[in-house]
Amino acid sequence: MYVCGATVQAVPHIGHLRSGLVFDVLNRWFTHHGYEVAYVRNVTDIDDKILRKAAEAGRPWWEWATTHERAFTEAYNTLGCLPPSVEPRATGHITQMISMIGELIEKGHAYAAAGDVYFDVRSLPGYGALSGQKIDEMTQGEGEGAGKRDPADFTLWKGAKPGEPSWGSPWGTGRPGWHIECSAMARTYLGSAFDIHGGGLDLVFPHHENECAQSHAAGDPFAARWMHHHWVTQAGEKMSKSLGNTLSVPAITAHTRPIALRYYLIGAHYRSPIEYSPKALADAVTAFERIEGLLGRVAERVGEVAIGELPAEFVEAMDDDLAVPRALAVIHDQVRIGNSSLADGRPEDALAAAGAVRGMLAVLGLDTRDPRWATAAAGDDSLHRATDALIQALLQQRTAARAARNFAEADLIRDNLAAAGFAIEDTSDGPVWSVIPTN
Repeated sequence: MYVCGATVQAVPHIGHLRSGLVFDVLNRWFTHHGYEVAYVRNVTDIDDKILRKAAEAGRPWWEWATTHERAFTEAYNTLGCLPPSVEPRATGHITQMISMIGELIEKGHAYAAAGDVYFDVRSLPGYGALSGQKIDEMTQGEGEGAGKRDPADFTLWKGAKPGEPSWGSPWGTGRPGWHIECSAMARTYLGSAFDIHGGGLDLVFPHHENECAQSHAAGDPFAARWMHHHWVTQAGEKMSKSLGNTLSVPAITAHTRPIALRYYLIGAHYRSPIEYSPKALADAVTAFERIEGLLGRVAERVGEVAIGELPAEFVEAMDDDLAVPRALAVIHDQVRIGNSSLADGRPEDALAAAGAVRGMLAVLGLDTRDPRWATAAAGDDSLHRATDALIQALLQQRTAARAARNFAEADLIRDNLAAAGFAIEDTSDGPVWSVIPTN
């Protein structure tokens, strides 16, 4: 499977991480079924946004991209995502992109003009089928271009601009457009045809539509199936880059264990949105603690809990379009059975239920005894909640002081929290705290 990965322009927030989590669960489920999964997740490390943000920060574009690629990797690791089979960067595959663009020109599906190269969308019957759009109603979201014949055509190669990175090509120096990179890298690592292409719902058009067009025009069957996950939203809106600081993985794991955050973020069906709120996260933490509670009680009273067989209902749910919410319901059913068995003096039944629970958790990447979670021991959430309660009380005092225009007291509370290692950010939803990084 090929999954569109990060455009490494900024610090990732939890909305960016949903893709990694959805396809990590899918990868684990296929592996459980005995498949060998070739999992390709690309990194877009050259892009207009990366160049603009790097320039605004006064930093080299490659250093800016590498810094944020590392931030994504760290976030994936923190949330227990297994690494993909390969994670190719766009800048490492310019040769393959140039070759594919040449094929498209030769076959009459693309044309060079004024140093750029464009894909001729009207040359491909069926263009628009993936997204269900008509050509005359499309907006590619890019500039007109000096030589573009049709506003619906999209860019394959961008002629070099002063000060921007560029590579040599038969059409002059420049850099690739966004869409061609995935067609070229998918072909490089998975061949002309592969099973699954994944990504966010926002990529259906223009990115995935244009990937399809390029690859089909070049003669590749390309993806047999498409999987698009919904967004993480806040107040009904898709999360934006501006929320990165307050809803980054480090900011949230300052008060919530990573394993509990993973439980929260995989809990909705991948095609449904997740409406983020502190209360929803807290409810998920409590639910996960109930699961851990059973495992802890059984281990203490009966014996070590081994990974058991998966209940048929769990397997049925996971096989049904990765219905994780139903799968989690099966886990909680087994938790109730285990607790009842302990209460009724049936230790063997309790051990069997706990084993089934641990087996299901392992498939979802939530096994608390997995070494990757060793630094997140059970009980840490209690400490996080206690810390949060103390800080929230101080933030209420600060809010009251500001309302009374007693800014000296408000600033003193903020400074005392900063001295203790906590940063405060005022947002439209109220103040949010996070731990100040020590490095």
